[in-house]
Amino acid sequence: MSLLDDVAERDSWRCWVCDEPVDPDKSVNDQQGPSVDSRTADRKAKVAERLAHRGCNSRKGAVKVVIAWPDSLYVVEPAPLVAVAARLERKGGREMVGRCPTKKDAQEAADWLVDRFSRLVPGLPVTADVETGGGQFLVVLATGRR
Repeated sequence: MSLLDDVAERDSWRCWVCDEPVDPDKSVNDQQGPSVDSRTADRKAKVAERLAHRGCNSRKGAVKVVIAWPDSLYVVEPAPLVAVAARLERKGGREMVGRCPTKKDAQEAADWLVDRFSRLVPGLPVTADVETGGGQFLVVLATGRR
């Protein structure tokens, strides 16, 4: 197997940037085709390579990657997830990532975050908790390491 195949299988053929499926039958020269994104800029990252669409991989070289929160979630002041992922991967611990007006909104955000982080930082066990504070509901991500 090639490096591309190994990385793609591990990442379940999903782009780490946009979280959309990557078509294994597309040409590697096609914007929607598969490419291996090397994370050499983050030397402490546990996973050195990630699967990305060729277009997502090229774009991230020109602009800072932003992992979008879904419009369907009601989160106030959502944290930039790439920076959160880097900190949790490097240091572990807990981090508050957003505030929600209702417990239901916070739980939906927490569930989405656990699912998204399973692909954003594979191998990093992340949990999400909903805590009350100041009449709002806080979404807190945590790793087993402290």
